Amino acid sequence: MAKAIADPVRRQILEMLRNARLSAGEIAERFEISRPAVSRHLRVLRESGLVRDELVGRRRLYVLDAARFTELIEWLAPFVPPVGWERRLDALETEVHRTRRERRTAAHRHD
Repeated sequence: MAKAIADPVRRQILEMLRNARLSAGEIAERFEISRPAVSRHLRVLRESGLVRDELVGRRRLYVLDAARFTELIEWLAPFVPPVGWERRLDALETEVHRTRRERRTAAHRHD
């Protein structure tokens, strides 16, 4: 999967497929590379499981396969520092522990 997303053209194709199902021809129109080159990129993405193709009538459309992205995100998660709400929850947990310590200290002073 890493090889599939390492190439900038393949990353652009993934970005394009994020919003729509597209044919190989529609994808190729947006690049200054040959259609066979785009087809090779699509094959790599398909073989990695990031993209699948669907037959709609006589057209073959490419679409993202969300399951592989979920798997990738779950694998990468331990390597990424907390952001957003996770960071706020960590800060809240720190504050709760600090408040508990202060209350215990205050209770011991009054004993």
